Amino acid sequence: MTPIRWRRAEPGDARALAILGGATFLASFAHDHPGDALVEHIRSAHSEDYYRAAIADPAQWLLLGETPLGAPVGYAMLTPPDLAVPLEAGDIELKRIYLLSGWQGGGNGGDLMRHVMAQARSRGARRLLLAVYPQNEGARRFYARHGFEQIGRVIFMVGATSFEDLVYACAL
Repeated sequence: MTPIRWRRAEPGDARALAILGGATFLASFAHDHPGDALVEHIRSAHSEDYYRAAIADPAQWLLLGETPLGAPVGYAMLTPPDLAVPLEAGDIELKRIYLLSGWQGGGNGGDLMRHVMAQARSRGARRLLLAVYPQNEGARRFYARHGFEQIGRVIFMVGATSFEDLVYACAL
């Protein structure tokens, strides 16, 4: 498997993140999300402007994974928590974590999660939160292997369609 080079995202990476974010969201949810709403969600929630603003915000942190030739294949995003669950001092949210399917397995996901947890700790976080789609069994097993447990549920809107996500937490 081609190795992944992980690095903090920079302002010039907004375009690559927008493409990668849209591609991974589409690949993950096209099977059961309404098409027009899915495309509109990707257009707004994964735009270059969205990622450019996130990279510029010191409260957020984005890690980009690339092949040795510089092709984007994965990323993660830490943000202040924005989940409708009881929060604790020292919480941080893993807003996004994705790898293209060809780079899943072989330890790449574990490497990505180790980078995320180390960054969260370096920011003083004591608990890492994330939301996961209940039907995404692979992601749920992955999070369980890394010490996450379910603490709640939230509604995630894609257009006018609501989806329930599970909220997981992991002590750091």
